[in-house]
Amino acid sequence: MLFIVVGCVLLGLLVGGAGLRRVGRLAGRVWRPGAGMLALFAFAGAAVLGVRGSVAEAAVVGLIGLVLSMSARRTAGPRHSPSPPAAGPDVATAASILGVAPDATEAEVQAAYLRLMRRTHPDQGGTSGLAAQLNAARETMLRR
Repeated sequence: MLFIVVGCVLLGLLVGGAGLRRVGRLAGRVWRPGAGMLALFAFAGAAVLGVRGSVAEAAVVGLIGLVLSMSARRTAGPRHSPSPPAAGPDVATAASILGVAPDATEAEVQAAYLRLMRRTHPDQGGTSGLAAQLNAARETMLRR
């Protein structure tokens, strides 16, 4: 009986946040019912195992319930405002990245982009950083 009471108190503190929903590390968190229900079942199983005398198994299942109850909260959304989008390169830098003249036509820009992207695409052994630079350079050249 003591295991059930202790389990319910711990679950209430961990899931309910003991009134800390608006302050501290639980601020902005919301309840995930699936993980909470699994935590309840784990605590109930630990209580049953504890009553039957299987203390080691009860401790393991209780730890599983504890982990589940701690993961039963997730962040509701971004905690701080998103950063503004980064500005792309200027036209001269974009032209040098693509290897074209600053006054290149749209077809020349697109051809240079495709040629370089075939070599630097992450699926072809390149890095995502290089691909992002090429994308930004192409967008800058096509917007001018």
